[in-house]
Amino acid sequence: MTREYGRVYNFSAGPAVLPEEVLKQAADEMMNYENSGMSVMEMSHRSKTYDNIIKTAEKDLRELLNIPDNYKVLFLQGGAHLQFSMVPINLLKNGVADYIVTGQWAKKAYTEAQKYGKINKVATSEDKTFSYIPDCSDLPISEDADYVYICENNTIYGTKFRTLPNTKGKDLVSDMSSCFLSEPVDVSKYGLIYAGVQKNVGPAGVQIVIIREDLIREDLPEWCPTMLKYKTHADNDSLYNTPPAYGIYICGLVFKWLKKMGGLGKMKEINEKKAKILYDFLDSSKLFKGTVEKNSRSLMNVPFVTGDEELDKKFIEEAKNAGLVQLKGHRTVGGMRASIYNAMPIEGVEALVEFMKKFEKENA
Repeated sequence: MTREYGRVYNFSAGPAVLPEEVLKQAADEMMNYENSGMSVMEMSHRSKTYDNIIKTAEKDLRELLNIPDNYKVLFLQGGAHLQFSMVPINLLKNGVADYIVTGQWAKKAYTEAQKYGKINKVATSEDKTFSYIPDCSDLPISEDADYVYICENNTIYGTKFRTLPNTKGKDLVSDMSSCFLSEPVDVSKYGLIYAGVQKNVGPAGVQIVIIREDLIREDLPEWCPTMLKYKTHADNDSLYNTPPAYGIYICGLVFKWLKKMGGLGKMKEINEKKAKILYDFLDSSKLFKGTVEKNSRSLMNVPFVTGDEELDKKFIEEAKNAGLVQLKGHRTVGGMRASIYNAMPIEGVEALVEFMKKFEKENA
């Protein structure tokens, strides 16, 4: 399966596939960005040229998501894991928050938040290995909860909230790392959205936070480090310190690519088409089976198994030899997982299904 530049179809959950058009543009601009005589990697984040890069990236992101004016966009570091701490540190006023635990990352966020307040687990799908999204229409939301927390798309287990939980008036915080910009979102339904970009937007090292301005507090505990205050970054337009400058530049190119593709409504159509190809095969296959309940399936991450660990290993190895890589499931669940983010072309999913059909015929 030979492709341009010897590229493979990369189904990694993150760092993940990026649009080839973006990679080519970054390569063309690597040595001399817009006649500056230098790479974006080399330029000062205080320069006019870089200021235009980061401001344009924010503008394009605001347009893609229709972000209301009373929300700040922050480009930060520390990965999504740092938000497991920053969210409770910054948002806990009453010292109480409710968490919906639907996967490993939500579980880690829940555990981390317990260092800072009374954290309640109001729903979970642990009873069936996180293979579904629980009914969140009438949860025991705490009267004094400062926020309700979800991980909207579960990368490891391949589940996605189809309907947002009823938070009974409390602010919703969402980790959107693996579904960010895969479909339109009504930002006004959230108090805070965050995403590590290495899954669906850019290279590892950048996290994006979209936060409603009234949640940006000044009255934080004295012990709170300056760099962990949203206000520090909001007041300085994400330039309080040296940001992950090159990563933000790549994100900006991806935002422009998404606009060129037709925006998030169009991306949702494409993503639904790609996912249908794979799920339809899994539903009809006699060898492979999906591990997620149908009404909870993710468009971005598709886990599946044969039921035989040795056969799973054989499939992963032979797929790799065929140019279909990073299909091994997360170490906590095993099996296989195909991450089919925005930048995965439909041809990649079709190639995967054709290989699966061939493998099934040879190993049934």
